[in-house]
Amino acid sequence: MSPSIAFAKGDGAYLWDHNGKRYLDFHAAFGPYLLGHNNREINDAVVQTMNSGSSLYGSGPTELETELAQILCENIDHIEKATMLNTGSEATALAIKLSRAVTSRDHFIVMQGGYNGNSDELACNVFNQLDEIGPRVSPGEYPIRPLGSGTVIQKQKLVHIVNYNDLASVKFICEKYPIAAVITEPVLQNIGVVRPHEGYLAGLRKLADEMGFLLILDEVKTGFRHSFGGYAELCNVAPDLVTYGKAIANGFPISVLGGKAEFMDVIASEDLSKRPLLAGTYNGHPAAVSAAIATLKILKSRGKEIYARLDRLGKLAEDGMNNAFRSKGIEASTARLGSAFSFYFMDHAPSDFHDLLTNHDFTLDVKVRKALIQKGIYFIPLATKQCSVSTSHTVDDIEEMVERFEECLVS
Repeated sequence: MSPSIAFAKGDGAYLWDHNGKRYLDFHAAFGPYLLGHNNREINDAVVQTMNSGSSLYGSGPTELETELAQILCENIDHIEKATMLNTGSEATALAIKLSRAVTSRDHFIVMQGGYNGNSDELACNVFNQLDEIGPRVSPGEYPIRPLGSGTVIQKQKLVHIVNYNDLASVKFICEKYPIAAVITEPVLQNIGVVRPHEGYLAGLRKLADEMGFLLILDEVKTGFRHSFGGYAELCNVAPDLVTYGKAIANGFPISVLGGKAEFMDVIASEDLSKRPLLAGTYNGHPAAVSAAIATLKILKSRGKEIYARLDRLGKLAEDGMNNAFRSKGIEASTARLGSAFSFYFMDHAPSDFHDLLTNHDFTLDVKVRKALIQKGIYFIPLATKQCSVSTSHTVDDIEEMVERFEECLVS
């Protein structure tokens, strides 16, 4: 990735590199920093926990894990039980294993252009060219394209790739193969902000009930960024399993797999032949768990105010960027969900990956991002990547970003 910057410090809405240059940060480390870098309340809670003598025990549940699970289960309707891991990739990998254990099926479906972690079976079809995946097909599926070498995913042929917002293809695959699960980000935020069509997520829920697969919502990015109950709460569609990470602990390394008790209980089944492996030395580390508890307490007590303010700042960014496009006479659009936004050099927000591939100017996208970095505004220099607003950003910060953004546009 170019430019390669060695960052040395983060505080609130800002980053500093090793030369002392300050950047206004809208990358937020791929999204965790909902409450800003090095939030004092969260850091103080972690320090207090570590000074209390709490440690990593590696045996049995802890008081902190129990407290975190209670917060989740008591406040999110579709979570009846939960378990903690370290990364989003671990949570989604466990979700797939658990779906297989529950259904006694092997195959599953993922979305073209979505990202569900780095595990061997899930790391595929993230960024591809048309000549790699072929033209749009519906109903149908796309060829498996591993994200990196060293995998056997193409030989196993248990994963099936369809386009987001394409219910017909999900049904088509389910009629051909024994599908254990469909896993998807409820909003594709790996390629900016791609929203579900009206009825799409409800349609997945209906197909899951009819065809016997589990619906897994990967809310590693969307969870807690847009509401306390994640996007599932906003769209009123209950998943069978859900994964969280990133904003759940404002940057500390923890993830959660939660869901219906009848499925989660299989993790602890007395029948070892039915129990999927759940292991990890650092699962439930007290520093990360206490950070998650502190984050969720802030969001629970002040969430109405926090989410409303983030939405206002996000809209200010969206409106300002759209005005910049108009002032430069550039055909482009901005897509936003609350505090997450992205921009596209096309006359509409994309509905799936093929829409993006055939209409967006990826080269110009990266060019603008690199120019912004030179001006002290940090958008990660990768095309279509989501930008994030935190509670540390101010109106002045958004206005500065918009001003610099317009300067970087080439009419």
